[in-house]
Amino acid sequence: MPSKKALIRRPSPRLAEGLVTHVARTEVDLDRAVKQWEAYAEALRTHGWETVEVDPADDCPDSVFVEDTVVMYKNVALITRPGAQSRRAETIAVEETVASLGCSVNWIWDPGTLDGGDVLKIGDTIYVGRGGRTNAAGVQQLRAAFEPLGARVVSVPVSKVLHLKSAVTALPDGTVIGRIPLMDTPSLFGRFLHVPEDSGSHVVLLGGHKLLMAASAPKTAELFADLGYEPVVVDIGEFEKLEGCVTCLSVRLRELYA
Repeated sequence: MPSKKALIRRPSPRLAEGLVTHVARTEVDLDRAVKQWEAYAEALRTHGWETVEVDPADDCPDSVFVEDTVVMYKNVALITRPGAQSRRAETIAVEETVASLGCSVNWIWDPGTLDGGDVLKIGDTIYVGRGGRTNAAGVQQLRAAFEPLGARVVSVPVSKVLHLKSAVTALPDGTVIGRIPLMDTPSLFGRFLHVPEDSGSHVVLLGGHKLLMAASAPKTAELFADLGYEPVVVDIGEFEKLEGCVTCLSVRLRELYA
């Protein structure tokens, strides 16, 4: 049976020093962030996901954003080479964790850079944001790793936000959701739904019609409910101060088989 495992990683004590690029720096409350992270992890477990905690990286302020360190396709884990050099040590424990789960492991090599937050998978189509943190060599290496397995890789320019998935994610039926002002080339996506709030662009598919999403997007949650989905709302406000969203706090492993 397909798996429902989710990698998560406890916030670093240095979380407040995390990188910001497209927003002004504001004070981060570490204690509140830890509580929000714990509630996020509990929401995953409540809805049928087994959380697998990667060893913490206390010296890496951004390490809670575990999605940036690995991209999963089928049973293959592609260990990234983050575009910010300060984040590259984050991948070591992630590699050990996915290997222990039985994944086949590949890597992005110099001169390639790739952040997992730049990768949006919809079925066998993989959209890869190329811009701030992910370069052309990183896209080429991802293509070489996954196209032989049946993926179709589409490069998407990203300049207005940190990562591709800062601007868009997708509903279970494959409809891409996002905010047009945050996107460079909306025409690259087929079915598209414009949402009323920036943070409404981000959903994690929990299974069935359940969508994990941020409490900061109540109008979008209402829109999704009207469309027949069940929003599962979590407060991640402290992580949003660091350009984080619901997708980047976990890596969902859906295709591991016993």
